[in-house]
Amino acid sequence: MGAGRAVSISLDGVRDKNLMQLKKLNSVLFPVRYNDKYYADVLASGEFTKLAYYSDICVGSIACRLEKKEGGSVRVYIMTLGVLAPYRGLGIGTTLLNHVLDLCSKQSIGEIYLHVQTNNEDAISFYKKFGFEITETIQNYYTNITPPDCYVVTKYIDQPQPKK
Repeated sequence: MGAGRAVSISLDGVRDKNLMQLKKLNSVLFPVRYNDKYYADVLASGEFTKLAYYSDICVGSIACRLEKKEGGSVRVYIMTLGVLAPYRGLGIGTTLLNHVLDLCSKQSIGEIYLHVQTNNEDAISFYKKFGFEITETIQNYYTNITPPDCYVVTKYIDQPQPKK
C-alpha cells in the first residue's frame, strides 16, 4: 500500500441479498451460533444494523435490536459488534458504534446496552471508551462457552434539552 494513501471505511445496510455475508462474519467472529430470530431481528432493525467494508472488503458488522420498555420508551440492544482480527485497530468498530450512537441521539433513544462475556477485556475496554459502564453481572448467561457469565454494559445517552 502506498504511504499516505487513504483507505475508506464504508457502511452498508443488511438485506436479504447480503445476509450471507453477515452469517459468514458471525461464524468467524463469535463462539455462538445465531438462530433465525437473530437474523429476522437484523432485517427488521433497518439503519441500526450495518456491514463495514474496508477497501471494499466486508470486515465487520454491528447488529442491533430496538426494544420497547415499560412506559413506551425505546432502547437499543447491541446483539453483535465485531471486526475481523486483521482489521482491528483501524477505526472500523468505532465507525460502526458511532453510527448507532448517532442514530440514538437523532431518534431520542436514551439507552443502549449489550452483553459481554466477563473475560472479554478488549470489548469491555472498547465500550468504556465510549462511556458505557458495567451495570449488572449475569451468572450462567451463556450455555456452551466458558466462562458462562456476562456483564450487562450500558450507556445512557443525554438527550438535548429543549431551549426555554
